[in-house]
Amino acid sequence: MTDPHQLFDDTSSAQSRGYGAQRAPGGLGYPTASASPQSAFLGDPVSNMAMAYGSSLAAQGKELVDKNDWEVQYQQDTPVAPRFDVNAPDLYIPAMAFITYVLVAGLALGTQDRFSPDLLGLQASSALAWLTLEVLAILLSLYLVTVNTDLTTIDLVAFLGYKYVGMIGGVLMGLLFGKVVYYLVLGWCCVSIFVFMIRTLRLKILAEAAAEGIPVRGARNQLRMYLTMAVAAAQPLLMYWLTFHLVR
Repeated sequence: MTDPHQLFDDTSSAQSRGYGAQRAPGGLGYPTASASPQSAFLGDPVSNMAMAYGSSLAAQGKELVDKNDWEVQYQQDTPVAPRFDVNAPDLYIPAMAFITYVLVAGLALGTQDRFSPDLLGLQASSALAWLTLEVLAILLSLYLVTVNTDLTTIDLVAFLGYKYVGMIGGVLMGLLFGKVVYYLVLGWCCVSIFVFMIRTLRLKILAEAAAEGIPVRGARNQLRMYLTMAVAAAQPLLMYWLTFHLVR
């Protein structure tokens, strides 16, 4: 029964019940009060896609971290191309570093009022001549020590050409901050290239000795170790010889 003093009937509750009754059976529109926010989130296809993509990225990252093989890959006893293996030696960095070194040498000579095309050409030819002598000396040493290795002439040029990166850094720092900074930067780069050459060449030169079962203290193995040390020690000497006159 209604209040006799009320002019109109209150139909808001009835409309609400009717609206809810019409929407609930179809399962359309807004979620009902019984649906939780978690179920609504999981029911969203965009959210499911984002969760699947995140899971795939996590799996790929774990696979990359778990991969511990950093050596050069081989296919049928032949190293794969550099574009398929990041650890394979290539000539891009050495070639760009050599050209940049020549340009930096011209800049250094220009700041000292000593620039001339002939002197710049002499600088480039001198660096190229030293690189050629290095490669020939190593090939001759490998032949005399009778080392069976997969090192090619291109590989040697690539490994020996990495020292130009340190030479560029030393000369630029010397031009900007003086000769003391030049010695500090060049010294750090010399240590880096020395360690790099030791770790790289011992895998190439001493790997064949280990496969043959030659004792570590054997005569032939000691010669190979001396050859590796000599090649690595020659890099800092040449880095200093080709750059010391460019910084004053």
